[in-house]
Amino acid sequence: MAMDAAEIELLIKEAFPDAKVSIKDLRGDGDHYAAVVISESFKDKNRIQQHQMVYAALKGKMGGELHALALQTGTPDNA
Repeated sequence: MAMDAAEIELLIKEAFPDAKVSIKDLRGDGDHYAAVVISESFKDKNRIQQHQMVYAALKGKMGGELHALALQTGTPDNA
């Protein structure tokens, strides 16, 4: 079962209310997305930690309902 972009954005925004989130469906199949997430919550975190935070926000859907997510993260200072 695929996810839609709005659901992905909602989950991310629930975890990071200040985030600017951009989601793009790469294949039009609801399984392959690219996301850009910019949030102050990522301050003082390395890229791996930032990505882990986003994956945690997806509440276990990564690898199941959501097959692939190309992820870019950063803070407003380095966006």
